Amino acid sequence: MEEGNHSVVTEFILTGLTDRPELQVPLFVLFLLIFVITLLWNGGLIILIMSDPRLHTPMYFFLGNLSFCDFCYSSTIVPKMMQDFLAERNSISFTACAVQMFLYFFLQDAECLLLAVMAYDRYVAICNPLLYTVIMSRRRCNLLVAGVYGVALADATTGIYHTFQHSFCRSNIINTFFCDTPPLLVLSCSDTRINEIVMYASMCYTVVSSVVTILLSYVCIISTILRIRSAEGRRKTFSTCTSHLTAVGMFHGTLLFTYFRPSSSYSMDIDKITSLIYTVVIPLMNPLIYSLRNREVKGALKKAMNKLKRIS
Repeated sequence: MEEGNHSVVTEFILTGLTDRPELQVPLFVLFLLIFVITLLWNGGLIILIMSDPRLHTPMYFFLGNLSFCDFCYSSTIVPKMMQDFLAERNSISFTACAVQMFLYFFLQDAECLLLAVMAYDRYVAICNPLLYTVIMSRRRCNLLVAGVYGVALADATTGIYHTFQHSFCRSNIINTFFCDTPPLLVLSCSDTRINEIVMYASMCYTVVSSVVTILLSYVCIISTILRIRSAEGRRKTFSTCTSHLTAVGMFHGTLLFTYFRPSSSYSMDIDKITSLIYTVVIPLMNPLIYSLRNREVKGALKKAMNKLKRIS
């Protein structure tokens, strides 16, 4: 198709992680292994939480939703990336690119907001333990999760609408391994300033609101913990937050570095590495972080394994 003096883009070419042929097959095997483990760990954690009555609490309800997001997050990015390792032409259609970007934005926002909700849950559990079951009722938990997905859906829809309102005519080569807004806007022959303002305003709203909620929750949590007289009591109370803090540090640290570092320090190679961390590594690590440092999850897993042994 021709539009004026420009050729209108109907598909995009993804440059991928590397253009070195000798690395394509080893990388395919590596990411296939990571992908399978990610699906098994997150899927297994979801099944474990659903099947064990001891894990039917608000904390594990939110953790199950986090695992669901990680499961879908990995499934949105990794299969296409693996396909491109073996394909001669790493193309993706205009529609498929839009769908991948929508799911990516939606799941990223949902995970970001879920981490904030989980921080609020820890705040209520530690600072208001006597009212915990009243405040974190099933109805409120359902409303919080519905709000997370509702905000994520609205944000992703807005981002996709503004991004794909542009005409892409400069090139069809996206210099990364999946459809993301910054490298895509480089290809636009339209004025992208409004889109960039909307994108960063949306990002600031989602990320900043999540970070502020987490910080305020942990200020109150730490204040409460410091009032505990027993050193052992302080240690045990704080240990219930370490898994969440680790997940928050990994996710928000990578996200803030990716989107809020100075433009003068921008590097496509660094951008690919950071993108790889929050699209591949974090979904792999989250269930491991929560499982290894959680006695209830390990107990439920041991119970499930013993049940499977008796059946077999």
